Amino acid sequence: MIFQRIMRGVEVTVILIILASVTGYSNPSLTNPIEKIRAYTRDIEFDYVEWMIDAAILKVQAASVDLPYTLDHATQKQIVDEYLRATQLILEKEYLLAQIYADPNIQDKETYSQDLRAELNELYTRQSQLAPLAEAVLQGQITQVLAEIGLTSGGQPIPNVWYHSTRLPWALIVSPRERIEQTANISLNMDLTVDEHAILESNIDKSLNTSTLVVPIGGVGVYPTMVARTTNFEWLLNTIAHEWIHNYLMFAPLGLMYTENPETRTINETTASIAGDEIGRLVLEKFYPERISASPTTLQLVSASFDIPDPDDIPRPVFDFREQMYITRVNADLLLAEGKIDEAEAYMEERRQVFLRNGYLLRKINQAYFAFHGAYADAPGGAAGEDPIGPAVRQLREQSESLTDFVNTIRWITTLDELQEELNQ
Repeated sequence: MIFQRIMRGVEVTVILIILASVTGYSNPSLTNPIEKIRAYTRDIEFDYVEWMIDAAILKVQAASVDLPYTLDHATQKQIVDEYLRATQLILEKEYLLAQIYADPNIQDKETYSQDLRAELNELYTRQSQLAPLAEAVLQGQITQVLAEIGLTSGGQPIPNVWYHSTRLPWALIVSPRERIEQTANISLNMDLTVDEHAILESNIDKSLNTSTLVVPIGGVGVYPTMVARTTNFEWLLNTIAHEWIHNYLMFAPLGLMYTENPETRTINETTASIAGDEIGRLVLEKFYPERISASPTTLQLVSASFDIPDPDDIPRPVFDFREQMYITRVNADLLLAEGKIDEAEAYMEERRQVFLRNGYLLRKINQAYFAFHGAYADAPGGAAGEDPIGPAVRQLREQSESLTDFVNTIRWITTLDELQEELNQ
């Protein structure tokens, strides 16, 4: 049984590496628009193949000793807790280290940070010991939930749930200026600075008359999947499941044709977001009910003045990020549809200042911003604007008898027309 699990993982790893090589590492003519962009990025692109091989080796080693099945439930939870605590300490100390290196008043930064770097190295060692165990535990728990809801074959998910938490590459998003559409998404080395992002964006935009933005990401659906380091446990579970759904969809048209057109990408990402959140919640309820908040938190920020408030002042309403971003997207789309490119870009910058004043540190709001964030349409409003795909995908989920029925139906759908046809049956 152990051998079968290992071999299935190895086989799928090989298949997905081949798929990644074919779809992402081809070398077409320089007349190809993507290659014109890659002329600026080739030397700084992230190497997924090397990362996948290294991560797959870690997973095979963990499977060879039958993790996590040799550990009782209490021990599994203890390992996950210790791993999250180590991650929290690492993130805190990395932040302190970044502050030291950004402080112009500290001359000898290496000496000043010597003790802190030693602490970090100890934490990295501890985390590297805990990671295979904690990841195996969460993989096993998600697998159990997938089996219970019927998203497996004979109790085994295809592919196996394999993920690894790590620092993630950056994503360079490119859109035409005259419309909002993702024409390129290129992964860049994780060590690039914000200044280097800005220079790259400027060079590409000036040369190719595009709208670009380098964005952070939460995960990548390679295999094993990449998931950002975090201490937000619910987000972690949701993201592991989200990225596994991407893997699952690779064996059907919705995954295979991901890059073919914007409609397919939006259907795919929205499906992964809906399914990932539902699966993550089921894992939380089954294995970690004590971590469920008594009431859900609202992801909103209230702007607070540094001045002493006047008691007679009327309180400001809560700034609704999704609603305001929806308004921004709709108005930008209208201006672009009228051919008013400069006006649309000026408007998006004005709106960015509004978000900034309300506590949202967005470096840019432009066509590339909406091309990337608008594909995640699992909730009303937001960067998707009036794109009909998100509501249609959500409607199909509501009409489906179960999450499994929803996923297994939509995995064969790649266009809005096909989606609407399914809804009208």
